[in-house]
Amino acid sequence: MPRADAQRNRDLILTVAKKVFTERGPSAPLDDIARHAGVGNATLYRHFPTRRDLLVAVYSDEVTDLTTKGRDLLHHEPPADALFTWLRAFITHVADKGDLARAIPEDGRSPLFDEWHAAMRAALAPLLARAQETGAVRRDLDGPDLLALAGAVATAGSGAAQTDRLLRLVREGIATPVQNPN
Repeated sequence: MPRADAQRNRDLILTVAKKVFTERGPSAPLDDIARHAGVGNATLYRHFPTRRDLLVAVYSDEVTDLTTKGRDLLHHEPPADALFTWLRAFITHVADKGDLARAIPEDGRSPLFDEWHAAMRAALAPLLARAQETGAVRRDLDGPDLLALAGAVATAGSGAAQTDRLLRLVREGIATPVQNPN
Protein backbone atom coordinates (compact mmCIF):
# COMPACT_ATOMS: atom_id res chain seq x y z
CA MET A 1 0.00 0.00 0.00
CA PRO A 2 1.44 3.40 -0.95
CA ARG A 3 2.16 6.02 1.66
CA ALA A 4 -0.63 8.52 2.17
CA ASP A 5 1.37 11.39 0.65
CA ALA A 6 2.32 9.26 -2.37
CA GLN A 7 -1.34 8.33 -2.90
CA ARG A 8 -2.34 11.99 -2.56
CA ASN A 9 0.24 12.95 -5.19
CA ARG A 10 -0.97 10.21 -7.54
CA ASP A 11 -4.59 11.27 -7.12
CA LEU A 12 -3.68 14.92 -7.64
CA ILE A 13 -1.71 14.12 -10.80
CA LEU A 14 -4.67 12.14 -12.16
CA THR A 15 -7.13 14.95 -11.36
CA VAL A 16 -4.93 17.54 -13.03
CA ALA A 17 -4.16 15.27 -16.01
CA LYS A 18 -7.87 14.68 -16.57
CA LYS A 19 -8.46 18.46 -16.62
CA VAL A 20 -5.44 19.27 -18.79
CA PHE A 21 -6.17 16.48 -21.28
CA THR A 22 -9.77 17.69 -21.53
CA GLU A 23 -8.70 21.29 -22.13
CA ARG A 24 -5.60 20.76 -24.28
CA GLY A 25 -5.83 17.24 -25.62
CA PRO A 26 -3.90 14.07 -24.85
CA SER A 27 -0.65 15.47 -26.25
CA ALA A 28 -0.45 18.19 -23.58
CA PRO A 29 3.08 18.34 -22.13
CA LEU A 30 3.50 16.13 -19.08
CA ASP A 31 5.73 18.81 -17.54
CA ASP A 32 2.70 21.13 -17.54
CA ILE A 33 0.64 18.49 -15.73
CA ALA A 34 3.34 18.10 -13.07
CA ARG A 35 3.60 21.87 -12.65
CA HIS A 36 -0.20 22.35 -12.37
CA ALA A 37 -0.35 19.48 -9.87
CA GLY A 38 2.35 21.15 -7.79
CA VAL A 39 4.69 18.17 -7.98
CA GLY A 40 8.06 17.70 -9.58
CA ASN A 41 8.56 15.87 -12.86
CA ALA A 42 10.26 13.05 -10.98
CA THR A 43 7.13 12.54 -8.89
CA LEU A 44 4.95 12.38 -11.99
CA TYR A 45 7.29 9.90 -13.70
CA ARG A 46 7.61 7.80 -10.55
CA HIS A 47 3.85 7.26 -10.63
CA PHE A 48 3.46 7.24 -14.42
CA PRO A 49 6.73 6.33 -16.15
CA THR A 50 5.31 6.95 -19.65
CA ARG A 51 2.65 9.10 -21.26
CA ARG A 52 0.84 5.84 -22.07
CA ASP A 53 0.72 4.95 -18.36
CA LEU A 54 -0.86 8.30 -17.52
CA LEU A 55 -3.33 8.13 -20.43
CA VAL A 56 -4.38 4.62 -19.41
CA ALA A 57 -4.85 5.67 -15.78
CA VAL A 58 -6.93 8.73 -16.72
CA TYR A 59 -9.08 6.81 -19.19
CA SER A 60 -9.52 3.92 -16.76
CA ASP A 61 -10.79 6.40 -14.16
CA GLU A 62 -13.27 7.74 -16.72
CA VAL A 63 -14.56 4.22 -17.41
CA THR A 64 -14.82 3.53 -13.67
CA ASP A 65 -16.82 6.73 -13.19
CA LEU A 66 -19.23 5.69 -15.91
CA THR A 67 -19.68 2.16 -14.59
CA THR A 68 -20.23 3.54 -11.08
CA LYS A 69 -22.91 5.84 -12.48
CA GLY A 70 -24.61 2.78 -13.96
CA ARG A 71 -24.66 1.04 -10.57
CA ASP A 72 -25.96 4.20 -8.89
CA LEU A 73 -28.82 4.44 -11.39
CA LEU A 74 -30.00 0.84 -10.87
CA HIS A 75 -32.59 1.90 -8.32
CA HIS A 76 -33.63 5.10 -10.07
CA GLU A 77 -37.26 5.21 -11.18
CA PRO A 78 -38.59 4.95 -13.77
CA PRO A 79 -36.13 2.41 -15.20
CA ALA A 80 -36.29 3.90 -18.71
CA ASP A 81 -35.17 7.26 -17.33
CA ALA A 82 -32.28 5.57 -15.53
CA LEU A 83 -31.27 3.84 -18.76
CA PHE A 84 -31.31 7.06 -20.76
CA THR A 85 -29.54 9.04 -18.06
CA TRP A 86 -26.70 6.53 -18.28
CA LEU A 87 -26.78 6.51 -22.09
CA ARG A 88 -26.47 10.31 -22.08
CA ALA A 89 -23.41 10.01 -19.84
CA PHE A 90 -22.01 7.31 -22.15
CA ILE A 91 -22.55 9.52 -25.19
CA THR A 92 -20.79 12.42 -23.48
CA HIS A 93 -17.95 10.07 -22.55
CA VAL A 94 -17.53 8.83 -26.13
CA ALA A 95 -17.74 12.34 -27.59
CA ASP A 96 -15.39 13.94 -25.07
CA LYS A 97 -12.92 11.12 -24.38
CA GLY A 98 -12.50 9.50 -27.79
CA ASP A 99 -9.28 11.41 -28.48
CA LEU A 100 -7.93 10.33 -25.12
CA ALA A 101 -8.61 6.66 -25.83
CA ARG A 102 -7.18 6.89 -29.34
CA ALA A 103 -4.03 8.55 -27.97
CA ILE A 104 -3.11 5.38 -26.09
CA PRO A 105 -0.42 3.74 -28.24
CA GLU A 106 -1.42 0.63 -30.19
CA ASP A 107 0.84 -1.75 -28.25
CA GLY A 108 -1.33 -3.40 -25.65
CA ARG A 109 -4.35 -1.25 -26.43
CA SER A 110 -6.63 -4.09 -27.58
CA PRO A 111 -6.76 -5.94 -24.22
CA LEU A 112 -7.47 -2.65 -22.45
CA PHE A 113 -10.19 -1.72 -24.91
CA ASP A 114 -11.72 -5.17 -24.55
CA GLU A 115 -11.75 -4.74 -20.77
CA TRP A 116 -13.26 -1.24 -21.00
CA HIS A 117 -15.91 -2.31 -23.52
CA ALA A 118 -16.83 -5.26 -21.30
CA ALA A 119 -17.22 -2.85 -18.36
CA MET A 120 -19.54 -0.64 -20.43
CA ARG A 121 -21.64 -3.61 -21.51
CA ALA A 122 -21.81 -4.80 -17.89
CA ALA A 123 -22.93 -1.35 -16.71
CA LEU A 124 -25.61 -1.15 -19.40
CA ALA A 125 -27.02 -4.69 -19.11
CA PRO A 126 -28.98 -4.35 -15.84
CA LEU A 127 -30.27 -0.90 -16.79
CA LEU A 128 -31.53 -2.22 -20.11
CA ALA A 129 -33.01 -5.33 -18.49
CA ARG A 130 -34.97 -3.24 -15.97
CA ALA A 131 -36.35 -0.99 -18.72
CA GLN A 132 -37.32 -4.07 -20.75
CA GLU A 133 -38.97 -5.74 -17.74
CA THR A 134 -41.24 -2.73 -17.27
CA GLY A 135 -42.19 -2.79 -20.94
CA ALA A 136 -40.66 0.63 -21.63
CA VAL A 137 -38.08 -0.69 -24.09
CA ARG A 138 -38.34 -3.33 -26.81
CA ARG A 139 -37.35 -6.80 -25.67
CA ASP A 140 -35.55 -7.58 -28.94
CA LEU A 141 -32.99 -4.84 -28.28
CA ASP A 142 -29.62 -5.94 -26.94
CA GLY A 143 -26.84 -4.03 -25.23
CA PRO A 144 -24.31 -4.04 -28.08
CA ASP A 145 -26.93 -2.63 -30.47
CA LEU A 146 -27.86 0.09 -28.02
CA LEU A 147 -24.20 0.98 -27.41
CA ALA A 148 -23.67 1.15 -31.17
CA LEU A 149 -26.61 3.54 -31.50
CA ALA A 150 -25.32 5.65 -28.63
CA GLY A 151 -21.85 5.69 -30.17
CA ALA A 152 -23.34 6.89 -33.44
CA VAL A 153 -25.15 9.68 -31.57
CA ALA A 154 -21.86 10.67 -29.93
CA THR A 155 -20.14 10.79 -33.31
CA ALA A 156 -22.94 12.56 -35.20
CA GLY A 157 -24.05 15.01 -32.52
CA SER A 158 -22.71 18.50 -33.06
CA GLY A 159 -23.53 20.05 -29.72
CA ALA A 160 -25.75 19.32 -26.77
CA ALA A 161 -29.03 20.25 -28.47
CA GLN A 162 -28.51 17.95 -31.45
CA THR A 163 -27.18 15.16 -29.23
CA ASP A 164 -30.27 15.41 -27.01
CA ARG A 165 -32.52 15.39 -30.09
CA LEU A 166 -30.78 12.31 -31.52
CA LEU A 167 -30.99 10.53 -28.16
CA ARG A 168 -34.71 11.35 -27.98
CA LEU A 169 -35.14 9.82 -31.45
CA VAL A 170 -33.31 6.69 -30.30
CA ARG A 171 -35.53 6.55 -27.21
CA GLU A 172 -38.67 6.82 -29.31
CA GLY A 173 -37.34 4.26 -31.76
CA ILE A 174 -36.64 1.60 -29.13
CA ALA A 175 -39.75 2.20 -27.06
CA THR A 176 -42.13 -0.73 -26.89
CA PRO A 177 -44.74 -0.15 -29.58
CA VAL A 178 -48.16 0.77 -28.27
CA GLN A 179 -50.68 -1.88 -29.28
CA ASN A 180 -53.64 -0.59 -31.25
CA PRO A 181 -56.83 -1.99 -29.67
CA ASN A 182 -58.57 -2.23 -33.08
